[in-house]
Amino acid sequence: MTKDQHQALTSKGVILKQPESIFIDDDVCLDNICAGATIYPGCRLLGSTTYIGKGAIVGGESPVTVKDSQLGDNVVLAGGFVDNTTLLEGAYAGDGFHARPGTILEENATVGHTVGLKQTILFPFVITGSLINFCDILMAGGTSLENHSEVGSSYIHFNFTPHQDKATASLVGDVINGVWLDKDPIFLGGQGGLVGPRRIAYGTVVSAGIVLRRDVTIEGMLLSGADAGNNRERPYNFKLYGPIKGVIDNCVEYIAQISCLYAWYKEVRSLCLPNQLLNGATKHLEQVFAERMFRLNELVDKLKLSVEEAGSRRTSGIFRAQQSFIDAWGYLEEKLNASFYSYEKLPSETANLLKTHFDSVGSYTKAIQTIPCELRETISSWLNSNYDKKVKYEKTK
Repeated sequence: MTKDQHQALTSKGVILKQPESIFIDDDVCLDNICAGATIYPGCRLLGSTTYIGKGAIVGGESPVTVKDSQLGDNVVLAGGFVDNTTLLEGAYAGDGFHARPGTILEENATVGHTVGLKQTILFPFVITGSLINFCDILMAGGTSLENHSEVGSSYIHFNFTPHQDKATASLVGDVINGVWLDKDPIFLGGQGGLVGPRRIAYGTVVSAGIVLRRDVTIEGMLLSGADAGNNRERPYNFKLYGPIKGVIDNCVEYIAQISCLYAWYKEVRSLCLPNQLLNGATKHLEQVFAERMFRLNELVDKLKLSVEEAGSRRTSGIFRAQQSFIDAWGYLEEKLNASFYSYEKLPSETANLLKTHFDSVGSYTKAIQTIPCELRETISSWLNSNYDKKVKYEKTK
């Protein structure tokens, strides 16, 4: 840290522990490091979009590298590395946190030590244990820190297939219902895993030690006991795919939900988030969308090889379905790309009423949970209208 950087930050109330050991790159905007933030020894700040809100604590347990990431007010980032990641007000990440592009932790979301995230979105109040790999996933559910969705320690979201593709993003909860912060929590027991792409309904409880390989679409279900039959051997060809309808449906559904979350940030979150956090989060959602489209394109190429490898079996139902998706992909890709940014705007009168409500309450989570019924119905109709426009593309082919 240079003398000028030190003076500029300390003069406005940034707390620097052992400043001579802190590195701040020249492209970091010092105006984006707010008064009351605390930065501990050995930390590195990089990137022109890096932002640290008031009351944030960076590197309290071990050094942190923050690269083009945004930390809201009162965020605690105990130690680790974050790149193109946004942590909103009150979020907490333990030591050894490793967050790669496309990651968003919303208000009061909490992750334990040694947690790896990428293309991951945790809604408010979601809590994870430690020693977790939870990439390519969105998780919601719960109403408070006392009534929260939970991921047990030593959990993994399996997001890479034997076919070497990653068309595997999973929805644990959803956006359309989850944004209201009034759904039952979801519990994923420790020492377990989820094989993507999956969809898990609110109120689901998965006992510890289970690797879940199917969707759970009915709310309030308990899954316990052994989840696999006897091990067996059989011939396997890496080039051949089996039935793909469930994979495609879940991948397109994930994109539809992310598209609606993007509209929510642009039209609702924009009324109460600082620009630095809003711009960071929307950029990360764009990264998530681009990644999911890339992975579907990748899947199409692999399905072409699968149909070719099938030879005389390509006339069977499994391979005809694969060819049908290959043929439909150009149309679907065009529609999904066009629709992501062309969301329906929130009516100005509704936006004004919502802005007044946010300003009067202050806290985003409390404001969402106390929206007057009539206003909520209007916003819910708007959000569902955007959602309906997304999912109909899936049904046309």
